[in-house]
Amino acid sequence: MSGWTLTLRTASALRLDLRGLSPAALSTLTVAEVERLTVGCGNALLPLAECFQVTARDDDALHFVGDLSRCDRIGWQMDGGRLVVEGSAGNYAGAGMKAGTLTVQGSAGALAACEMAGGTLTIDGNAGDFAASTLPGSMDGMRGGTLIVRGHVGARFADRMRRGTAVVFGDAGDFLASRLVAGTVLLGGRCGAHPGYGMRRGSLVFAAGGPEAPPTFVPAIADAPVFWQLLARDLARHGGVFAGLPARRIDRQLGDLAADGKGEWIAVR
Repeated sequence: MSGWTLTLRTASALRLDLRGLSPAALSTLTVAEVERLTVGCGNALLPLAECFQVTARDDDALHFVGDLSRCDRIGWQMDGGRLVVEGSAGNYAGAGMKAGTLTVQGSAGALAACEMAGGTLTIDGNAGDFAASTLPGSMDGMRGGTLIVRGHVGARFADRMRRGTAVVFGDAGDFLASRLVAGTVLLGGRCGAHPGYGMRRGSLVFAAGGPEAPPTFVPAIADAPVFWQLLARDLARHGGVFAGLPARRIDRQLGDLAADGKGEWIAVR
């Protein structure tokens, strides 16, 4: 197996579709075979070599180099290996991802990690709207794995999320964790309007205290110290503002009762 570095030659006037360029798919190919692979450009297909300079690596990782903010579907349905974007990524980064690690060293566009089922996606910058959410026309959002955003995220983060862990170090837009089915959403900063709207199950954790819970949430009658210690220790491994979670107390509420929900709204004090 061999790895590759794909360096963007020039910014494309049209958006590029990079689905299919995964570490596993390229690992057994020669340089000439990789250069002949096609990528979507508008309604046409172009040879990869027209858009990227192809260089072999000593390891088995796949690196994209350059400003790829107009390159969509990086890591689309990725099922293993290690992929690194040395810059920003476009829309659908890590969408449908099943296994492996994907690291974006800049920001990502809309719908990052949508319907992700496994693996780890780390975004060092910001993420756009509908991250960890659903693909258009679908009913299920993120289904597993771990998403880490070290910057801010847009609206509808983790909408209809069903499983997994989504961590945001910065702020979130409106409708954070709306219609959450299950899983854990952890926020280190502030959020916009209507967090937890239509929440069914799962845990929404505000490491910085968070806003006042909506009137459709009610205080939990029973304490859950053992549950919180287990969850807090797992979340503390992400470091930063989350490192001290096990030593802090929480206010725990349940809802959204307007949707017959049994989710947890956890404000860390």
